[in-house]
Amino acid sequence: MATTEQLSGDEVRRLDKAHVFHSWSAQAQISPLAVAGAEGVHFWDYDGKRYLDFSCQLVNTNIGHQHPKIVAAIKEQADRLCTVGPMHANDKRAELAAKIAEIAPGDIEMCFFTNGGAEATENAMRMARLHTGRPKMMAAYRSYHGATHGAISMTGDPRRWGSEPTTVPGVVHFCGPYPYRSSFHATSEAEEAQRALAHLEEIIMYEGPQTIAGIILESVVGTNGILVPPDGYLQGVRELCTRHGIVMVCDEVMAGFGRTGEWFACNHWGVEPDLIACAKGINSGYVPLGALLISRRIADSFQDRPFPGGLTYSGHPLACASAVASIDAFHDEGIIENAAMIGNDVLGPGLRALQDKHPSIGEVRGLGCFWGVELVKNRETREMLAPFNAGAKQMGAVGAVGKRCWELGLATMIHWNVIMVVPPLVITPEDARLGLELLDDALSLADAAYEG
Repeated sequence: MATTEQLSGDEVRRLDKAHVFHSWSAQAQISPLAVAGAEGVHFWDYDGKRYLDFSCQLVNTNIGHQHPKIVAAIKEQADRLCTVGPMHANDKRAELAAKIAEIAPGDIEMCFFTNGGAEATENAMRMARLHTGRPKMMAAYRSYHGATHGAISMTGDPRRWGSEPTTVPGVVHFCGPYPYRSSFHATSEAEEAQRALAHLEEIIMYEGPQTIAGIILESVVGTNGILVPPDGYLQGVRELCTRHGIVMVCDEVMAGFGRTGEWFACNHWGVEPDLIACAKGINSGYVPLGALLISRRIADSFQDRPFPGGLTYSGHPLACASAVASIDAFHDEGIIENAAMIGNDVLGPGLRALQDKHPSIGEVRGLGCFWGVELVKNRETREMLAPFNAGAKQMGAVGAVGKRCWELGLATMIHWNVIMVVPPLVITPEDARLGLELLDDALSLADAAYEG
């Protein structure tokens, strides 16, 4: 077989089709793009076609592709020490934990390193249960927390269904706020926050607060629609958790590390969780890495008893070195500030202008470089342009929009009827505006299916 350097795009696709089993896919119905290279906010295929990455792959390449400081840090670490077991102390692992403690909210001072976000939320469940001695976890229906056994149990969206009924017992789901499609018949964001909190408090009462170990929620809901919580909601959850001795877990796997224009999305509301699950933007996926960030109060409960969990590659030196370099670059290059500026000055105004132009856009919402464009058949009824849990054959006009975007060289991520606008945080205003222009072109296909 030819070496990797000699493989053509056709050979890559052939080998992939023959031997790679892809996640979340019917294997015979997919034709993955063979990616030859990437840099900054672009990647390209073997034919040289370039794509503006408005998806950040899986909303994880926050710092962009092939950032030279991150690549150099990985090379330097590989030359010095490729790997060491998690039972040892390591300079990059310790340095990364200290840097995270500096930027994390509240009294978070400790890091338990994982290989990704699912393992972070998995261990959050374990830690909350052991810390409180209580059996139950609560999670929102419109949520995704990962695909490992415990994480998928806490997940609220239909990706959970394939693992049932053998999911982890003791997980209770509730409805979170979603002002555009309120489950509580709210007429304002303030009312939505109030009624969603009343609903959560009622579920806590029915389940018995003394039985609930933790409440896990995405600070800003990710793939289930980029749902920004109304002011007061996260603060209300924090108050409920404090009142009942429940561990508050914020899943910031997607929303953390600058995605919303803050180091952590919960900072927008001044909320201090007990545990934070993170991954993705922690090092932009250059080497697999996740972390569970732990408040001092919870960490102290394991001073004289062991925590029954661990991973062979916990705090892998190559991953930690890349994350240290990434955090340094975020500081040195003003990447958090750039994300906030792009959201405030370019993506927010630009997407609202598209909403004014395209009747198929029911709502746009987001923060920083984390936006959702919700497509509808009718603005009055708010009927979704693609139905809940739509498969590929049900995507219709939304699928056509996505296909057109890729034809134009705009890499997008779409979940049912919501287009996710999630570029790298290093994107320039010029590239962000170009992406919006390409999206504008593609949205004409959604307007053709509008029935209002």
